Amino acid sequence: MTSKVKVRAGIVGSGFAANLHYEGLERVYGTDVDLVGVFSPTEAHARRFAEARGLRTFPSLNALLDEVEVVHVCASPAAHEPIAVCALKRGVHAIIEKPLTGWFGDGPDFVATGVSMQRALDGALASVDRMLEAEASSGAMILYAENWVYAPAIQKEREIIEKTAAQVLWLHGEESHSGSHSKAYGYWRLNGGGALIGKAVHPLTAALYLKRVEGRARNGKPIRPAAVSARMHSVTRLDGFMDRGFLRTDYHDVEDFSATHVVFEDGTIADIFASEIVMGGIHNCLEVMANNHRTVCNINPNTAMQTYNPAEEQFRDIYVVEKIGTKQGWAPTAPDEDFITGFPQEIEAFYRAVAAGERPESDSRLAADCISTVYSAYLSAERKGTEVAVRAY
Repeated sequence: MTSKVKVRAGIVGSGFAANLHYEGLERVYGTDVDLVGVFSPTEAHARRFAEARGLRTFPSLNALLDEVEVVHVCASPAAHEPIAVCALKRGVHAIIEKPLTGWFGDGPDFVATGVSMQRALDGALASVDRMLEAEASSGAMILYAENWVYAPAIQKEREIIEKTAAQVLWLHGEESHSGSHSKAYGYWRLNGGGALIGKAVHPLTAALYLKRVEGRARNGKPIRPAAVSARMHSVTRLDGFMDRGFLRTDYHDVEDFSATHVVFEDGTIADIFASEIVMGGIHNCLEVMANNHRTVCNINPNTAMQTYNPAEEQFRDIYVVEKIGTKQGWAPTAPDEDFITGFPQEIEAFYRAVAAGERPESDSRLAADCISTVYSAYLSAERKGTEVAVRAY
C-alpha cells in the first residue's frame, strides 16, 4: 500500500458551514489531512469553534495561509471572493462554499429594493471573472463545495448517463423549507439574493452538472446553459400574508420564492424551484427525464429509515432530520444525513483532486455557470419573465 499524501488545511469561518466542513474532514480517508486551525474575524466565535475541536486560532487570514496548502472558505458569501483571491495568489487551493460569489451592493446600508438587476448581473460576473483570473494565474485550484454534485443519488445518475449515452431532455429540481438557519439571511448585502441564490443553487448546479456529464459522455464537450427565464416572489411580505408563526418571515429585501426555467445550448430544459414557505422538513429533489430512462433523486427526505415516535419528549436528545419541526409521529429519520446529501464525499473528492493535481467534478467553471445563470434569472424576473441570455463559462 502506498503512503497517503499529507495536506495541511485551514478553515476560514466558524459557523454552520465551518462545522459541516470540519465533520467532512473527519471522514477523509484517501489523503492525510492535517487541519492546523481556524481564522474568523469574530475572534470569540473562532475561539469557541477551535477550543471545542482542539484547533489553533489564527490572528489573521495571512497568518493562516502561511501554514496551509488548502483553505476552506466558510465565511459569508460577500467574503468569498477576497478570501479566495488572496489564497490563490499565494498558491493555496480554495474550497469555497456555495454560492461561489455574487453581487452584494455598494455598502453596509445597501438595500436591494428597486435596484437594477443589470447592475447585479454585471457585478456578479465581474466577481466571477476576477476569481477565475486569480485561479488561472495560480498553481492552485478553486474547488466548489456543492454537495449535491457528490450526493450518492446524483453520482449514480451520472453513471447511468455515462454508460447508456442518455440524452437528458428535462430536469425538474427543487429545494424548499421553512427558512434559513442564518441570522444574516434575508439581507441582499450579505447573501447576494434570497431563495434563488440561497437554495436553488443546489438543484440548479446538479442540473448543470448532469448536462455537462451528458455532453462529455456523448460528444466530449459539456452542454452549457444558454438562456433563462424566471419569476421571483416575496410571499411572506404580502400585505395579506397571515403569519401563524411556523415560517421564517424576516426577509428584508430578498425573495422567498423563485421559479427558474433554463434552456441549454442543445435546446433541452430544466425547471428549478426554491422557496422558504414549505413546512415539514427540507424538500430536496432532482428528477431526470431522459430519452432512455427516468430517475428521481430524493435527497431529502429520504426513505432509508422511518421512525414513529408517539411522544415528542422521547426523542428530545435524538437528531431526526433537518427542519422537521416536530419529532412526534412518523418522520423520515436520516441514519446519516451528511452522507446522503454528499458532504463527506465532496470533501474526500477535493483532497483526492489536490493530492493528484487533478480538477474535481465540481470546479470553478461549473460554479461560474451557476452564478451566471442565477443573476441572469434575477434580471429576467425584473423583466417579468422575459428570457435572458446566459453567459456560459
